[in-house]
Amino acid sequence: MKFARSLSVFLGLLVLFSTMPAMAQTCKGKFANPITDICWSCIFPLRIAGITLASLDQEDTPNPGGNPLCFCGNPPKIGMKVSFWEPVRRVDVVRSPFCMVSLGGIKMDPGFDAPSGSRYRRDGQDQSSFYQVHWYVDPVIYYLQAILDNGCLENTGFDVAYLTELDPLWKDDELTRILNPDVYLFGNMPARAACAADCVAATSGFPNNLFFWCAGCQGSLYPLNGNVQAHVGGVQASSLEVYRIIAKMHREGLMWAASGDDGLCGYYPQPVMDKTGYKYQMLYPIPQTKKIAGKCCQPLGRSTILWGAGREFPFEGEDFAYQIFRKRNCCQGAVSIGN
Repeated sequence: MKFARSLSVFLGLLVLFSTMPAMAQTCKGKFANPITDICWSCIFPLRIAGITLASLDQEDTPNPGGNPLCFCGNPPKIGMKVSFWEPVRRVDVVRSPFCMVSLGGIKMDPGFDAPSGSRYRRDGQDQSSFYQVHWYVDPVIYYLQAILDNGCLENTGFDVAYLTELDPLWKDDELTRILNPDVYLFGNMPARAACAADCVAATSGFPNNLFFWCAGCQGSLYPLNGNVQAHVGGVQASSLEVYRIIAKMHREGLMWAASGDDGLCGYYPQPVMDKTGYKYQMLYPIPQTKKIAGKCCQPLGRSTILWGAGREFPFEGEDFAYQIFRKRNCCQGAVSIGN
């Protein structure tokens, strides 16, 4: 009799905990240490006037060739071509709405509800998930004042720039098609199968812009929202959300490109982002600073099997924060002409 009573209590508790609402999710986080938690080698290779000053065996994309000098108009200036990877943004990927992982795990309460993160499996199909995402302006080099008065750096301070909890498109696939109507062209098996080639390209180097609807090994880039159709693990799914929020910011004109010949004299809009223009690294729950094959950050779309192992765990390791590096080509040391 005592055993039956204990069994009934256990089963009751099991049912209770398995049906608890999503708002019971924890909110944990950490202020990243800008010295020890950031993969500083990711800013390399550093090239000035066509000469590589330091590379540390880091990956790079093609740079403007030809004359090492550059010219910019309005006002007319000359300088030398410079290229590097600048840490400029930070991204939270969270289950609980308004959980600010990068602000130490504080929970904001704006006074209204937003969809909570979820994972579910239906009819034996692949597991799906949903996350909220926070987009921070985070020009680390500038606000640390490591380099002063440099026109090639983004000269702004740390700021919370975008919360998907406030975006009605982030949960709704139908509404999201306002941003990406081209999704109708790629919702078929041949288009999805082509993403395997993008996965190979991203794992061996950088993703292929020819497959602009693909997110490399993370799956399909579309829809540009928080619904992950094929959830393999938290690191894979959160990496896909990082990919999507960057693409979404480009599509909305809230993130501009800074590489190539067009970037030498300033930033420029790029509605369909250049997938090779970004690298990223994990900041939370485990900072990605230990190098694998000489690297502690990776291009978008690269497989998470090696670097992501052991970086998701219960309670404090189910939300994520990432540092974003953007490729920068710039006309440095510009001298005004005619003044």
